[in-house]
Amino acid sequence: MLETTSVPSNNQNDDTRKLGDFGFAGEDHVIPYEVGPLDARGRIVVLGPLLDAILGRHDYPEPVARLLAEAALVAVLLGSSLKFEGKFILQTRTDGPVDMLVADFTTPGSLRAYARFDADRLEALVAAGETSSETLLGNGVLALTIDQGAYTQRYQGIVELNGTTLQEAAHTYFRQSEQIPTEIRLQVAKLVRPGEGEVWRAGGLIAQFLPESPERMRSGDLPGGDGAPEVEVLADDAWREVQALAGTIEPGELIDPTIEPERLLYRLFHEHGVRVFEGAPVADECSCSHDRIRGILEGFSAEEIVESTEDGKISVACEFCSKSYEFEPSEFLAAN
Repeated sequence: MLETTSVPSNNQNDDTRKLGDFGFAGEDHVIPYEVGPLDARGRIVVLGPLLDAILGRHDYPEPVARLLAEAALVAVLLGSSLKFEGKFILQTRTDGPVDMLVADFTTPGSLRAYARFDADRLEALVAAGETSSETLLGNGVLALTIDQGAYTQRYQGIVELNGTTLQEAAHTYFRQSEQIPTEIRLQVAKLVRPGEGEVWRAGGLIAQFLPESPERMRSGDLPGGDGAPEVEVLADDAWREVQALAGTIEPGELIDPTIEPERLLYRLFHEHGVRVFEGAPVADECSCSHDRIRGILEGFSAEEIVESTEDGKISVACEFCSKSYEFEPSEFLAAN
């Protein structure tokens, strides 16, 4: 059974849809769902044109693009759960050839992302055929940060990245920091579409065990918190079934253009009944602006302003969207 709640159609001009009518949210929409009998809730998303724009803007080498696509998926899946105005930031810092990935999701649905890499080291690994995510990332940390804005304290969880994938690191984060039984699945591919050529597409699913009864709030595979001893608790059969069903996702199902996310949810959970909620759009939007950059430069010392000046101008390029901004040094030197 697939029950829907205010799910819009792909036809943006169709304003006659009623509760219970079925439609597909399409690409670049986060779709919340719940499986009541199994006490599971989660989200599923397919990133298409948005992802293609982000990756194409920087013309990343394919191995780097795949990693950044995974980071974007995790940021969207986790950031879209925020119930307040704020930002979810995923950032890696490692000793691998791809030494930094950054993806941040600003509520209600803005995503930006970029990657930093050593071109020479990357080229050597590609030539050797060693392009696994574990090799490209190397050893370091994954930081997941929730920022609610000014006058609030940031929350940050840090997970080691030592020969692990982003998917594995995300699982570790939920085990150690959130103590919520969680399954995450990520898939990324470059597809060929008639008339469009090669395009990037990425799909992700998160499922979490969130029972309401206190005696079922903990699962046996979770630690008792950071630094706390393990607690011996029998794993819940409902959660075991959610894990088993998520494990049946075939390679390519999350990114197959012929399989809408709602159809995949039905295939996974129809025996128990899955409720799908209205999809929320995700947009390729950067938070940079002329005024924001100006505010940063106003904090520079006179010496720093001089050092930042080239050919009589201060030029600043946003690492996320590649937009460039120019300023006259005199307007900052006068203030100093």
